[in-house]
Amino acid sequence: MSMPTFRAAVVRTPGGPDTIEIIDVPVAEPGPGEVRVEIAAAPVNPVDLGVAGGFFHATGLIDQPERTGLGWDFAGVVVATGRGGDLAVGTRVAGLVVGFDRDFGTYAEQLVVPVAGLAVVPDGLDLVAASTVPLNGLAAAQIVDLLGDAPTGGNRLLVTGAAGAVGGYVSSLAQGRGWRVTGLARAEDEEFVRGLGAGFTTRAEPGWDAVADGGALQEQGLALVRDGGAFVGVRPNAVPATERGISVAVVETHLDGPRLGELLARTASGELPARVHTVVPLDQVADAHRAMAKRGVRGRYVLQP
Repeated sequence: MSMPTFRAAVVRTPGGPDTIEIIDVPVAEPGPGEVRVEIAAAPVNPVDLGVAGGFFHATGLIDQPERTGLGWDFAGVVVATGRGGDLAVGTRVAGLVVGFDRDFGTYAEQLVVPVAGLAVVPDGLDLVAASTVPLNGLAAAQIVDLLGDAPTGGNRLLVTGAAGAVGGYVSSLAQGRGWRVTGLARAEDEEFVRGLGAGFTTRAEPGWDAVADGGALQEQGLALVRDGGAFVGVRPNAVPATERGISVAVVETHLDGPRLGELLARTASGELPARVHTVVPLDQVADAHRAMAKRGVRGRYVLQP
């Protein structure tokens, strides 16, 4: 009797989109506190291009001799539960897998994940849209946590990459913590950024109270912060050196089911933008990577198994 399998996209020897393979993987049963999810949608994120291209292997963050799984976030339906898994079969969920050094990812037909990192997708929010929230939404929420409440008299926040996936969420969420947000983006993104309730600029001068560096400008972004201000970056593997009394922090996105639930609810209500560029079959994953590498695309390519 043959063992049941599911399809998953991986890289064995990373070298860009042409090295992505779709392989058959044995179905695993969920353990205590876990569920198995049938994946309905998994977005392509910029970090996936770095994994497939070998960037994170070269920096030592990935050591998977056999294969490396692709994909970080997903939405789908619970199809099996382990002991203590308190989500019923048939529940629509969204979630995230974290860490680079793993042989599995969300570009797959199925996934076994801890219940604690999942959130139920609200009625009225489709699974494709829900799948785009976990990685970028949680990263942005955790960036805003690192910034904290805006100081009185020092609340001018510049968000770089404000039209991007993380930057767009930060621009929305930071306003709730008292920050007066200005988004740095290209001229063609002005309408979107202003639609988030933020100010807008295509060129920023130094002197900001804080910079949330969604565009990964790194040292260029740090240079825009006033003496004694705050900088929050998005690259844990490349933290800029502290200078001029600036507090420097970097987000390392972690699982947070309750917080994800809040973000999904705010997306369902229209308060946060759901940004899907197009839906692509899993078989066309390499094409989706090539298209995203051209940059300038607003919204996610979303893979459907």
